[in-house]
Amino acid sequence: MSRIALFLNGLAPKKLPQLKQFDKIYCTDGAYNYLKKLGVKVDVVSGDFDSMDPDEVSSETEVVKTMDQDFTDFEKALQLIKERNFKEVYVYGSSGMEHDHFLGNLSTGLKFKDDLALVFFDDYSYFFFADKSTTLDNYKGRIISLYPFPYAKGITTKGLKYPLSNEDLDLTERIGIRNQAIEDQVIIEFKEGHLLVFIKMDK
Repeated sequence: MSRIALFLNGLAPKKLPQLKQFDKIYCTDGAYNYLKKLGVKVDVVSGDFDSMDPDEVSSETEVVKTMDQDFTDFEKALQLIKERNFKEVYVYGSSGMEHDHFLGNLSTGLKFKDDLALVFFDDYSYFFFADKSTTLDNYKGRIISLYPFPYAKGITTKGLKYPLSNEDLDLTERIGIRNQAIEDQVIIEFKEGHLLVFIKMDK
């Protein structure tokens, strides 16, 4: 499976990931400048270029102008990646800065979760929309939060300090943050809705 790194114009990561693990580096136009300063060779930059001049982009980088204002640059970038038949996307710069953008990015991720394997990263954690049955290996001792978006029903977990047994989480009533893995393997299953899993980074 080809893996793409996609950088957005949120809070730039303090430490870049190992870029050799990716087949391509994509970014939105707002993220291009900070990647350029960090010396990152970008394969594709897309967006409406309201925050930079496309003529400033390196000749080695493909420029894809996406002018439709009905969609965010993140959504247009994911659509482009999907059309090019990539499946796995690691997303950086989706959080921090303006919180409305972060929530919007989560909503966009939800739209594409059935077509793309999306994992979001920031300096503190990584997070993703869980499948109805999700297994995590080698996570003993890690802080794991379960966040309904906006609800998830019939949740059963194994390997967590505070297990759930066919229980419901709802954004307005009950969420499942700051749990902890007490076994190497954690299993999360649910029947209905959408569930975000946040995993705290190792120090």
